[in-house]
Amino acid sequence: MKNYSRQREAIVNALQGTTEHPTASTVYETVRETIPNISLGTVYRNLAALAEEGMIKQLSVGDGSDHFDGDITPHSHFYCEKCGKVSDIAYVADDAYPDLEKDYGFKVKASSLVLCGTCKECNKN
Repeated sequence: MKNYSRQREAIVNALQGTTEHPTASTVYETVRETIPNISLGTVYRNLAALAEEGMIKQLSVGDGSDHFDGDITPHSHFYCEKCGKVSDIAYVADDAYPDLEKDYGFKVKASSLVLCGTCKECNKN
């Protein structure tokens, strides 16, 4: 970790310890179990710094809140518009694009794919 601190370690551990994609307030509640005096502002600042450093992923799925993912391996996400669950999917967005540099002159640094719809459980209802 670039700028190690007990707070950052707790935040990364909270994210790597779940397959959920929590919001900052959910991360805050989880981290408070081990560091009761941590502030919400500290969690927000550290989440932003960790995402900037590439230690975690920050996701915008269209629900008005940022979600965070401790799994930084290449993968995409599915957002259920009915229940709000964010799920990992093995599909890698980079594989879907043509040679953007050759065709358009773009040099892609990173990409993110979030598919939206209803999940298997919500489709049963």
